Amino acid sequence: MEKNIGFKIFRIKTEQFAIIEENFVENSNASIITDLEFKANKVNHIIGVYTTFTYKCEEKAFLKLEISCHFVIAPDSWEKLHDNNIISFPKDFMTHLAMMTIGTARGVLHSKTEETKFNQFLLPTINVQELVKDNVTFTFED
Repeated sequence: MEKNIGFKIFRIKTEQFAIIEENFVENSNASIITDLEFKANKVNHIIGVYTTFTYKCEEKAFLKLEISCHFVIAPDSWEKLHDNNIISFPKDFMTHLAMMTIGTARGVLHSKTEETKFNQFLLPTINVQELVKDNVTFTFED
C-alpha cells in the first residue's frame, strides 16, 4: 500500500452556517452532533472532506456549521491507488485529511461566532480515529 501520498489543499468552503437564536435556551445543556463524509472527483483527482457540526438545546438545533476541504491528490499517487474504477485511500491518510478539515472548521466556527454569545460553543477535541474506522474506497462509474 502506498505510504507517501502527495497532496495539497485546493479549496476551503463554508457549505453551511446558521445560528437559530430562537432554538437556543440559556442555561440548558447543549449537545453536539458530528458528521464526516468523503467525496472524490475522479477527473480532477480531488478528495473532498465534509464535516458538519450541529449544536442542539432541548433537541432543537441552534447552531450548524458545515465545512469542506478539497485536496488535490498528486497524479502519480492517484494512479498507484487507482485500479479500474476503484480507488482506495489508507485509513491513516484519510484520518489526516479529516483532522485538517476539523481544525479548519474550529477556526471558522470561532470567526463566525466572534463577538456573539455563541462564541462560547467551541468545537471540542475529536478522536478522528473513531470517525475513520477503515480505508476509504470510492467506486466510479464509467
